[in-house]
Amino acid sequence: MTDFLLLAFIFLVAGVAAVPVASRLGLGSVLGYLIAGIAISPVLALLHVDVLSIQHFAEFGVVMMLFLIGLELEPRRLWEMRARLFGLGGGQIAGTTVLVAAAAMVLGQPWTIALTVGLVLALSSTAIVLQTLGEKGLMKSDGGEGSFAVLLTQDIAVIPMLALIPLLALPELAVHGGHVAEDGHGGALSLVDGLAGWQLALINVGAIAFVILVGSVLTRPLFRFIAAAQLRELFTATALMMVIGIALLMSLVGLSPALGTFLAGVVLANSEYRHELESDIDPFKGLLLGLFFMTVGAAIDFGLLFGAFGTIVGLTLGLMLIKGVVLYALGVIFHLKGADRWLFALGLAQAGEFGFVLLGFTVSNAVLPAALADVLLLVVALSMLLTPALFILYDRVIAPRFATAEARGPDEMPSDGQILIAGAGRVGGLINRILLSAGYRTTMIDYSSRQIDALRTFGIRLFFGDATRPDLLQAAGIAEARVLIVALDDAEQITALVKYVRHAYPNVHVMARALNRHHVYELWAAGCRDIVRETYDSSLRMGRSTLEALGLDRATAQEMVDAFDEVDRAAMIEVAPVYRPGVPVLENPEYVEKIREIIGPRQEALKTRMIAIRSAAERKTGS
Repeated sequence: MTDFLLLAFIFLVAGVAAVPVASRLGLGSVLGYLIAGIAISPVLALLHVDVLSIQHFAEFGVVMMLFLIGLELEPRRLWEMRARLFGLGGGQIAGTTVLVAAAAMVLGQPWTIALTVGLVLALSSTAIVLQTLGEKGLMKSDGGEGSFAVLLTQDIAVIPMLALIPLLALPELAVHGGHVAEDGHGGALSLVDGLAGWQLALINVGAIAFVILVGSVLTRPLFRFIAAAQLRELFTATALMMVIGIALLMSLVGLSPALGTFLAGVVLANSEYRHELESDIDPFKGLLLGLFFMTVGAAIDFGLLFGAFGTIVGLTLGLMLIKGVVLYALGVIFHLKGADRWLFALGLAQAGEFGFVLLGFTVSNAVLPAALADVLLLVVALSMLLTPALFILYDRVIAPRFATAEARGPDEMPSDGQILIAGAGRVGGLINRILLSAGYRTTMIDYSSRQIDALRTFGIRLFFGDATRPDLLQAAGIAEARVLIVALDDAEQITALVKYVRHAYPNVHVMARALNRHHVYELWAAGCRDIVRETYDSSLRMGRSTLEALGLDRATAQEMVDAFDEVDRAAMIEVAPVYRPGVPVLENPEYVEKIREIIGPRQEALKTRMIAIRSAAERKTGS
């Protein structure tokens, strides 16, 4: 028991110490866990810990990840993305696999091993790329959306890879493969040993059909029964039971556990229990994946790395070059422009976390020699470690260059509109429709060429360009405009644009979209006085509807909501002058004191006022 507690404590301390530091440095959580594992590897060696056995246990985190990926893949959404999934994603996997396999054959590997290496290294890091794109606000760009499509295709492709790779097994490796399992299944309990091929195929089909049946028919009554108990921990236990049970069934019949849980997730994607399942499974998935990546870091053979440093670095750079060329070519074919094409090519040039899983899978199934898998493990890890450098290259060299010389240059801007709208998304697009319906002429600008082309199909007048650029604003007629509506998605871009226009064109009325309450204060400090919180009005309407559902008439409910709105807006105007942008609110004593001064007395006064309105309405109704 003491040994277990000590080991758990070591892993937890390493993760808690390394991951926040890595995230703050822009390296991402996956690299943080890898670094943590590297740091504790001497301690684990001193304690004679079997890292591989822990890794096999932690691989269940990958099974849970694929279950959660399946939950996100509604058939309708997949159909809508089919062009990018098959084009960008399928093209990337096929192109990279062929080129890497060809390079491996040139280096003397047989075609089965070369194909396996190509499949393993074709995958990129979902965890690193999506996290980095989200942190940098690039998910909505054309390059970010293209990257997401490729990563989604790769995650789905893991399933057929898990089915295909065992078919490439080399019989001699099962005998001479060192620590490779003798039976090809890692010594796991199996119900299919010795069966004929047709019997095995029938069992596999039956197991898959059973998983689909359980997911589509039996889970709803089961979860409805469990939910009636109103015990959160019981629902969590049931979710884990289902995932573990399906993984066990797949293992017993000789299939990949990840295949079964992925299928179950897809079947449950439209279930009313989907979000509850996600929230219950996600913490376990996160902990086990973190443990998995730490064991990968701890298992890195530094003797091999330093003994063949030049070879491993050369293989890593060669892989990233091949993937970058394939991705760049696909960007050209699918009309990604300028900086988006480079973001797409550089962001996905690394190998991914599933490479660690597949490498272990290939060795246990006698497909790759253990020695080659160890080299490839270092290539995967090193390519992931180099990824932050590629994003830094994009941020500091490529993006600034295309900010002034975009591959698709900004459209020629008209200067005939007195209303400028920055952003053509769900907020800016709706505002534009209202103004057009009222007979006004607008100039709407957006940076997504795909969004522009789609909206122009419906006859909407808008223009491509980066609305934060001063020269583009000048060309669009900002000097003569009466109103600028800032409806971008990124808080920093909104604030920067507001600050520039308020300083350079003080006569222009600026209306800005605020993403949250603190963003309101930042925009106020930037000089904007017409600020709309994007969810505020909808929240007021929902509050009014709730009051009506409780029995109040529309006029009374509206009067009560108006009272709340009046107090809230007045409080924000009083607090705004003491808010200091960039300073955490708890480190701003003036802000804290002002909030305390307002919340207590104002809240009680508001409560008294609203209760009085309600009581008066009830007396009137009663009379």
